[in-house]
Amino acid sequence: QVQLVESGGGLVQPGGSLRLSCGASGIIFSIYTMGWHRQAPGKQRELVASITGGGSTNYVDSVEGRFTISRDNANDTVYLQMNSLKPEDTAVYYCNARRGVLNFWGKGTLVTVSS
Repeated sequence: QVQLVESGGGLVQPGGSLRLSCGASGIIFSIYTMGWHRQAPGKQRELVASITGGGSTNYVDSVEGRFTISRDNANDTVYLQMNSLKPEDTAVYYCNARRGVLNFWGKGTLVTVSS
């Protein structure tokens, strides 16, 4: 059974930082492209960042230079370091594992950026 479990969300002030983690089980982690998506209230889910098994990364323009995605293949974990957070970053953040037609999701962790 595949499980993706996110952690690290919470309330942070504008300009602050958070680090999200996603632990995976039930998959050969190193061969999956891992991604972080987010969904704000009333908006569609969007891809924030992704990282291939080989470490190639991709970011949505709105987080470029502020967020960093990384992975630890030895511990089956993907991270999202979020700096200079803005109120518009407020959303539920979801971990995703993708390989071909296989696509798995975590349950999400809430990030709230507010003073």
